[in-house]
Amino acid sequence: MRNKFIIHNQLWLSVFSVMLMYGRIKIRDTVRVPPDRLGEDLDEIIEELLWENFQGKLDKEYGMIVCIESIEEIGEGRIIEGDGGIYFDVVFNAITFKPVMQEVVEGIVNEIVEFGAFVSLGPLDGLLHMSQITDDYLNYDEKSKRLVAKESKKTVEEGDIVRARIVALSLKEKEPEKSKIGLTMRQPWLGAIKWIQDEKEKLESGG
Repeated sequence: MRNKFIIHNQLWLSVFSVMLMYGRIKIRDTVRVPPDRLGEDLDEIIEELLWENFQGKLDKEYGMIVCIESIEEIGEGRIIEGDGGIYFDVVFNAITFKPVMQEVVEGIVNEIVEFGAFVSLGPLDGLLHMSQITDDYLNYDEKSKRLVAKESKKTVEEGDIVRARIVALSLKEKEPEKSKIGLTMRQPWLGAIKWIQDEKEKLESGG
């Protein structure tokens, strides 16, 4: 995101029951309105261009921009010799998502594979490797697309909500889709929410 100026970062949002690092940031940048769109509503065209230019952009310091929340200021337009477009300095608010090492997160299992499970954390997915799901030995049930623990018979399947900790993180600014988030559930009170609920019920019943 070149030429941007981040003014501040001030918001936390809660997803499920665990805090994920979403933030609101204020950005000052320049938007070029092409000559063939100069007759359109200025506010609408600048908002559209901001979405096109910023949504999905990743900055290691501030995270991934997931939406343009509002436009605060549109400056006077200026022209550059030899360029038919008009340039506007714009101040706007955006919502970002930034995963953090050792953060406890909740997400939805969106794919089961032979080596583990992919978990949707919002705009990015995390990987739960087989070795990081449970102490029990896991079998991959290809037909039903689920992982089954040999001794406890616990399962992980698509659609399950899981609670995990981020233990590996590699954010790629130029290729956000290649960013990697490694997760573990091999710690107390982590795991599929259905497992945690079962454990809670056992404790409450004295079992």
